[in-house]
Amino acid sequence: MTDFRSFRASAVVLRHADWGEADRLLTLYTRERGFVRALAKGARKVTSRKAGHLEPFTHVTIQLAKGRDLLIVTQVETLNAFLSLRDDLMKTSYASYVVELLLRFSYEEEGANPSVFNLLVQTLERLEAEEDAWLPVRYYEMRLLDAVGFRPHLFECANCGREILPEDQFFSFMAGGVICPRCGEGLPNLAGISLEMLRYLRHFQRSSYKDASRARPSPEVRKEAETLMQGYFTYLLERELNSPGFIRRVKS
Repeated sequence: MTDFRSFRASAVVLRHADWGEADRLLTLYTRERGFVRALAKGARKVTSRKAGHLEPFTHVTIQLAKGRDLLIVTQVETLNAFLSLRDDLMKTSYASYVVELLLRFSYEEEGANPSVFNLLVQTLERLEAEEDAWLPVRYYEMRLLDAVGFRPHLFECANCGREILPEDQFFSFMAGGVICPRCGEGLPNLAGISLEMLRYLRHFQRSSYKDASRARPSPEVRKEAETLMQGYFTYLLERELNSPGFIRRVKS
C-alpha cells in the first residue's frame, strides 16, 4: 500500500462484519483504490452517526485514515442508500449476486479500476429502478467478464477460428466461447447455445445499456442464458456461487 495518512474515496459498501465490542469491519470497493478493508470504530453503538451510512450496497463518499493495521473511517456521507435493495428480498438477492461476482473475480492487489466501479454503481441503480432484474444482471455479467479478462468469444469459433454462421452452436467453458457445429462433433463437455441466445449475448457484449434494454427475449432464452452463464462462472471460479441458490429459494 502506498504511503499516505488519509484519503477521500467514492465507495460502495460490499460487506460488513462485527469487530471487537462495538466496531464494524467493512469491505469496500472504491473508485480510487479498488478493494479496501476499513474499520468503522463505534459503528455498532446505538449513538453512532456512521452506522446508517455503512450498510451493504450503499454508495458513499468516505474519508479513510491510516491506522496501525487497518484503515479507519473518519467521515462518511451517503450518496445513494439504495434502500429498496435492502427492503425487497428479491432485489437484495440480486444485489448480493452482483457483489459476490465482483468479490470472486477481483483481488485487493489489483488496485483501481474505475470502469468496474462505474459498472457496479450503474448496476445497483438499474436493479433499484427496474422491476425485472434479468437484463441488468445479464448485462453486468457480460461487461464484468470483459473487465476481468474472460470476454467470451462469440463471433468466431473458439476452436478453429472460423466465423460463426447463423445457426445453433455449442459453447465451451474451457475454450471460453462458441464452438461451431463442425468442431462440436468431436469435442467433449460442450453446452448447446441457440442462435437467438447467441444474438442476445453479442448484443450485450457490444451495445450500450440503452440499446441492450430494447431486447425482448423469450422465457426460454432467458432461462438458457442464465443456465449458460452460471455454468461458465462455475468453470472459471472452480466452484459454484452462493447467491444463485438463494435467488432460487426466494423465487420459490
